[in-house]
Amino acid sequence: MSDFLTSLIAVVAVLGFMILIHEFGHYAVAKWLGVRVEVFSIGFGKRLIGFRRGETDYRIAAIPLGGYVKMSGENPMDQRTDDPREFMNHSRWHRFLIAIAGPTMNILLAIVLLTTVYMVHFEYPEVYDEPTVIGWVMKDTAAAKAGLQIGDRITQIEDIQNPTWEQVDLKEALSPGQPLSVAVERNGQKIERTVVPEPAGLDQIGFAGWAPKEKTVTITDLQPNRPAEKAGLKEGDQIIALDGKPVSALQAMIESLEITKDKPITLTVLRDGQQKTFAVQPVLAEKRYRIGIGTMQMKVKTLPFAAAFNLSLHENRQNALLILELVKKMAQRKISMQSIEGPIRIGQAAGEAARRKGWTPLMGLTAAISLNLGIFNLLPIPILDGGVILFLLIEGLMRRDISMNIKERVYQFAFVFLVLFAVMVIYNDLKKTIPGLADRLP
Repeated sequence: MSDFLTSLIAVVAVLGFMILIHEFGHYAVAKWLGVRVEVFSIGFGKRLIGFRRGETDYRIAAIPLGGYVKMSGENPMDQRTDDPREFMNHSRWHRFLIAIAGPTMNILLAIVLLTTVYMVHFEYPEVYDEPTVIGWVMKDTAAAKAGLQIGDRITQIEDIQNPTWEQVDLKEALSPGQPLSVAVERNGQKIERTVVPEPAGLDQIGFAGWAPKEKTVTITDLQPNRPAEKAGLKEGDQIIALDGKPVSALQAMIESLEITKDKPITLTVLRDGQQKTFAVQPVLAEKRYRIGIGTMQMKVKTLPFAAAFNLSLHENRQNALLILELVKKMAQRKISMQSIEGPIRIGQAAGEAARRKGWTPLMGLTAAISLNLGIFNLLPIPILDGGVILFLLIEGLMRRDISMNIKERVYQFAFVFLVLFAVMVIYNDLKKTIPGLADRLP
């Protein structure tokens, strides 16, 4: 099966499932509270297929960018009657429960999925369990300019004491062009520095220029039809030297390739206890010289239910806070909108997860998407569930309903905003996906 077809099937399955779970939350609570549900739709626009059961039309529509549950009298522009089964004739408390049910289902699903992943096949980078010792500092980067050195151990970053590499990576990524206070331990002394990560890559996320100290630089990912594979290198090879010089981190190789460019290099590796030497011809790809290897060593654990559930709660809470921090920094224009991933990039990620061994990588990605969908829908934007909840809270404080004219204008503005937002996200996806397009577009 082609990579494109795999990605297409994976993203349709993942997003379709997310939408189904979300809308089922609204549907189930509405039916439970006695609200008439007229339409349950996966997708928007023209009805493609479906069936009617009782008073509800269950359908799949033409535009696969979401879904909706249409309840009687829900639209502020609808003509209201005294029918007790209309949405607006129910109490604000009932309407709040219906609105929050969709995001709640997505968040609960994320917790369940991650709990399952942790019980079956919990895989994570080995370096996350290691001390935050810097193994390499790239020249002319933020870390180098701040005076950080190989062997420094990061003991604090911002308000986090004794951080893990995972916490360091997240702080770095979410702080492009912003100062980070960093404390390191060097020869028994505490040294404080300010590091300003530079916006890097198509996503314009922060890059400080440091790399973790690796126990061994071992090839764990060999890209097909790239120079390393063609030269005869294999997964499991431990890289000892590049052109006769010891290699302490993958970043050291990346920096060396930027100097040697397309000149052939000599890699010395350890394979089955024997040293072997290979001549490799780097190629220019995505503006960098590459040979097509990855060296991320992974660990695998299986946890009992209680530990897996507690870890899932912790990770989802942390991820939810990160999403809110990302939204806040975007609103403050401290981080680029290019960091948002849309359906095209989600499709690529889903395809990559589907092609990996086992089903837990795709399940983990589904959990992340579900959490993102739940949090996004809780944002106080009219049309979204968070906007409905905001209106209900305002009306509760006012002790009366907001004017229908005001609601209509606000919903119209919000609709235009969301359409423009969707266009921007897809535009960003295209720039990141189509080779060379980013150089031709603003």
